[in-house]
Amino acid sequence: QVQLVESGGGLVQAGGSLRLSCAASGNVFVINAMAWYRQALGKQRELVAAISSGGNTTYADSVKGRFTISRDNAKNTVYLQMDSLKPEDTAVYYCNADGLVLGPSRVSDFGSWGQGTQVTVSS
Repeated sequence: QVQLVESGGGLVQAGGSLRLSCAASGNVFVINAMAWYRQALGKQRELVAAISSGGNTTYADSVKGRFTISRDNAKNTVYLQMDSLKPEDTAVYYCNADGLVLGPSRVSDFGSWGQGTQVTVSS
């Protein structure tokens, strides 16, 4: 199947920046949408940003103007540039992707999640 590996989380002061990366590996045939979600302690997982294979993007209202999602299709990688970080951005950030995977005899759908990376913003 397809594995997603995130990197780039960490501890940063309010107003600072972080860049998350998520690379897909496996028998990827095509990746459609790629997205970032986050889950703060005691809260439900929420969509942060998503990007289509053609580059269309959408953002949660809480991050518009501060976060930028992008992707490198040649590397099967999605990025999340996070600027002007606030303490309320503290959460575990998860990468998500869906598309088609090449099997031994056919192409089939996949949907995968990364393991999550912690982002902590101190005030």
